[in-house]
Amino acid sequence: MAELINLVRESDSEARALCEQYGLIPGTKALLQQDGFHLCFDYDGLSLRQGNNPRTAVRVDFSAGKAAHRRKFGGGLGQDIAKAVGVSGQYKPSVLDATAGLGRDSFVLATLGCHVRAHERQPVVAALLADGLARGANDPDIAEIIARIRLCFGSSHDLLVAESDPQLQPDVVYLDPMFDHDPKATAQVKKDMQAFRDIVGQDTDADDLLERALACARCRVVVKRARKAEPLAGKKATFALTGKANRFDVYVKAKVAPWEPPAAE
Repeated sequence: MAELINLVRESDSEARALCEQYGLIPGTKALLQQDGFHLCFDYDGLSLRQGNNPRTAVRVDFSAGKAAHRRKFGGGLGQDIAKAVGVSGQYKPSVLDATAGLGRDSFVLATLGCHVRAHERQPVVAALLADGLARGANDPDIAEIIARIRLCFGSSHDLLVAESDPQLQPDVVYLDPMFDHDPKATAQVKKDMQAFRDIVGQDTDADDLLERALACARCRVVVKRARKAEPLAGKKATFALTGKANRFDVYVKAKVAPWEPPAAE
């Protein structure tokens, strides 16, 4: 069970709420003198830091940094992720991000106009994402985008349930499981992703998610992979969009378009 260190005395109630919701336990400041990663709550929100060095802090911030830059200059509908999911000027599909992590792709998709249900099972990561979403909801520049994201804490192995009513199905299920595709590249991983990998580990059970996703999605399943990685579960995609570092494998079930009831006979 992960420990949460509260550095803001007057925010005990907020820290306790986080502990209760995500199965964390209260920690003491003395833990910061120990090596390793610590979950800290301070005036800037929740962060994951290494030792007692605030400069190593990793937090989810959709208002600044890479998230803000991509929102403004990311390419809009021309991005590979938009093409893979099937976002168009005419239709913004609903997306279930089954492996949300720090929420970067969920935010990109919400920026494109999609309503996103984000699943995250790792309690530290889910707490960081929830904190980032809460702070983003108070930023007038992105509040409308954040409102299109709904976080569900839990494993998609349990939460991915096929709906018999197509109106209740997500148009697209999006998967981005955590793998070390290239061990040689580990040393080049930036601090936030290295911390993320150290906490999360490998999604060794991700193959099972593909069939679940295919049963749940109304229109398609999109799997984000490293450029040269094998397909998830060894299943060949309908088509793929390949970039410099990543590849989107797309498994098509139906055209990405609003649901229409069957024509009466």
